[in-house]
Amino acid sequence: MTGTLFHMVAKIMSKRMNKIEKLIAELCLEGVEFKELKDVAKSITTGKLNANAQAENGAYPFFTCDANPFKINTFAFDVEAIIVSGNGSQVGHINYYHGKFNAYQRTYVISDFKCVDVKYILHYLRGYLRKYIFENSRKGSIPYITMPMLENFLIPILPLPIQQEIVKILDTFTELEAELEAELEARKKQYEYYREELLTLVRDVWWKTLGELITLEYGKPLKGSERDGGSFPVLGSNGRVGFHSSYLIKGPCIIIGRKGSAGVVVWEESNCYPIDTTFFVKDQNDKILLKYLFYKFQTLNLAIDKQDGGVPGLNRNDVYKIKIPIPPLAEQESIVAILDKFDALVNDISIGLPAELKARRQQYEYYRGKLLTFKSI
Repeated sequence: MTGTLFHMVAKIMSKRMNKIEKLIAELCLEGVEFKELKDVAKSITTGKLNANAQAENGAYPFFTCDANPFKINTFAFDVEAIIVSGNGSQVGHINYYHGKFNAYQRTYVISDFKCVDVKYILHYLRGYLRKYIFENSRKGSIPYITMPMLENFLIPILPLPIQQEIVKILDTFTELEAELEAELEARKKQYEYYREELLTLVRDVWWKTLGELITLEYGKPLKGSERDGGSFPVLGSNGRVGFHSSYLIKGPCIIIGRKGSAGVVVWEESNCYPIDTTFFVKDQNDKILLKYLFYKFQTLNLAIDKQDGGVPGLNRNDVYKIKIPIPPLAEQESIVAILDKFDALVNDISIGLPAELKARRQQYEYYRGKLLTFKSI
């Protein structure tokens, strides 16, 4: 969908919103009654399963603390529900599902709503729950949700017809956003296909083990309290996790998840501070371009072990044994130039679909804030 069409829809929604805002203002001159979530949802519970209960080709969604559900062959719920990640890097992430599904033991399932529109609660939670979690978690600890914290979360209660009108407006924006996300996902698959083709159909290559080409160096520990200042990005096993006042290595470099999100590969241009859940690779070999190696790493099936009490981990010696084809430098440069263009189209938030998607999310957040901000009675 083009940006022009999005703007047309926005104008239509804006007119509808103005009417709703005036109606809300008339009805809520003295403020709005807020109720605790436990008073509008009869059931707030958690799943019962471990995260490893998933099945690759399962019949039902399995919601964990990841943003996207996995699959499983059994279901424990058959309801219309709001599902909230209770801990981890995605704490407070919210999914909506209607039907049969299962859930991880630290994932909250909210259902059986009374006197409210489920989607109204969904939009309100998406707007305000995550901030509430961080404000109400113990200082210095990793944020997580407790049952009382969720039960006591306050919801503004409007007349049901007004809730439904708000939902219609906000759903329109999320549907447009979903269309863009689907198109972007298709582009990513196209990019991955061409990346695989470019990196496997090279000719005139010689084969070397990664151990002959690079040194995987360990990141260094850095406390969470030391990751909230400075200008140098701190890199964890799944990308940036903060900023620090000094750097450990000069960029560019390749960061590889060693623990947790093991096997995730990140390219970092800046001087940075990789922490101890990562390996990092610096430019150190005149036979292979570092950026070519980064793209090649993205196609490798890195073997992940269970280490340290079941935490996924990457073994350095196993990585060293992997053989990869090395084309001449000129061909490496050509491949990198092509893949850089593809990567920008798919991932650069300043151009193309990523930029459009970012703009649509900001547009949704703007209207959500306008429609769901109330003073209490």
